[in-house]
Amino acid sequence: MTENFFQTFILLLLVTDPFGNVPLFAAALQPVPLARRPRIVVRECLIAFAVLLVFMFFGRPFLHALSLSEVSLRIAGSVILLMIAIRMVFPHPDGVLGKSEGGEPFIVPLAIPALAGPSALATVLLFSSETRGDVMIHVAALAAVVVVWLAVFLGADRLQRVLGTQVMTAFERLMGLILAAMSIEMLLGGIREFVKTL
Repeated sequence: MTENFFQTFILLLLVTDPFGNVPLFAAALQPVPLARRPRIVVRECLIAFAVLLVFMFFGRPFLHALSLSEVSLRIAGSVILLMIAIRMVFPHPDGVLGKSEGGEPFIVPLAIPALAGPSALATVLLFSSETRGDVMIHVAALAAVVVVWLAVFLGADRLQRVLGTQVMTAFERLMGLILAAMSIEMLLGGIREFVKTL
């Protein structure tokens, strides 16, 4: 159970990539007064948590409504994860998730897609297909990830100053490499399940 929790926690942490999103949060909150920034961070993290929670609990009915198999979702999710991982390892000028609009952020781009992006939604949809006990473990892991989000983003300005741009970039590339390996493992698992149905 502990191992399952830890694996889920690490996967969700890599998928949502809070450390890699620090520059995005810092840029999006730049025009916002300092006193208001913590409220926005908490609000956006809670919105992302709610969205992921909804997908986690209602993922299976959603799949059935669209006539999608769990195998196809696993393979599609792994491909999305791999694409994001590649963009983390080989940085793009616009960042992993593209450019963000100016002004005070609300839902977009911080809650969605920075935190509750396509890869995170695909990942929690996979969790919804498991037993009730496993889903509870996944909910606990997601809650723990939210705590990390809050810790990272509330201290984003200080973190960038202390670690510097080069260290943050190196850390994001390392997370991208680990995420790439996990996405390949998901892809292979999906292919194995598909082969069994032939």
